[in-house]
Amino acid sequence: MSGGAGGSEQPEERQRFPPPGKSLPLSTLGQNGLLRALVQGAEPPAGDGEISEELQRAREEWEAVEEIQSGLGGTPVAAAPISFREALQFFQAAELGECRRKVRAPRRRRGLAALLRFLFGPPRLQPQLRGEQELALAMAQCALDDNESVHMRILQTIYKKLTRSRLGCPRYGAHWEELGFQGTDPGTDLRGTGMLALMQMLFFVMDPQMLPLALDIFKLSQHETQEFPFGIMSVNITRIVLQALREERLSRECNRRQQVIAVLNDLYAAAFLRLYRVWKWEHKTIADSCFLLKELELSIKRKPKQLLKSLEAFVSRGPTAEGADPPSPPSPSSRELSFTGLCDLEGEPRLV
Repeated sequence: MSGGAGGSEQPEERQRFPPPGKSLPLSTLGQNGLLRALVQGAEPPAGDGEISEELQRAREEWEAVEEIQSGLGGTPVAAAPISFREALQFFQAAELGECRRKVRAPRRRRGLAALLRFLFGPPRLQPQLRGEQELALAMAQCALDDNESVHMRILQTIYKKLTRSRLGCPRYGAHWEELGFQGTDPGTDLRGTGMLALMQMLFFVMDPQMLPLALDIFKLSQHETQEFPFGIMSVNITRIVLQALREERLSRECNRRQQVIAVLNDLYAAAFLRLYRVWKWEHKTIADSCFLLKELELSIKRKPKQLLKSLEAFVSRGPTAEGADPPSPPSPSSRELSFTGLCDLEGEPRLV
């Protein structure tokens, strides 16, 4: 409408707001011009003495509508974000019998192989830590469940933290591709890593010291020429860390700290930091991803302590010092490599 007709339209706009204590129907809310202006970040019309009250009511109504709409296509999501501690407590108390039964038992070595493992192999995990190890492995066998509110809160918290959005999002949709998953359902990308992959992403975005790094990596993943799928890369790293745990490559560090899941999370963050530095300083692209992941796998399995020390140094300096770091040694050429999801890592299945 033109500016001359604006005066006649104002009473109609105000009529869309019900008396206090009553709610507007969804159809009316969706058509309300003031609400649309709020969503688009526009300022409300000037010169109206009652606009502040209407604006506040509009915010409340719109947030309620967005929260309802964010659950379309699945279980309605909870508004409150979930901390890593709360999510972990849920899994500690949950009945994961079926997931625990799927956990692969470590392969027993016999004869010479057993002797060499005893003399030169990594130490075994101490008995008091095996329950925590089994929990981590069980979470990796736990599929994303639309009917489990904690699972949905984890997913929504990751989305909100990475996108810096106040509002939730639908369970299914193209917005997950923007976060670096392969399709409209992130659950299909979790084969082999299960909820452990989402738990590690949750740790990354909910830990105050890790969040700046997570946001920097997510920003780099959307670079015009250096882009990469953040979600898939994160699942890759979880898969590598998980395999290192199964092979007892992390037992020494777990025994030293008397922790398992905390060591897995720190190693996940340290590996992502290493990948970020190489990708950024050496101007890597998607064509380099498979080689870099294989290189990262070797570092995690052979030099986990070195990676963890680099993370400790990074945290102690703060993320603002990241730009002063020298570039890492150049990696061999990998121009013939392609990225098709999760790469084959020592026999692990490829995600397609």
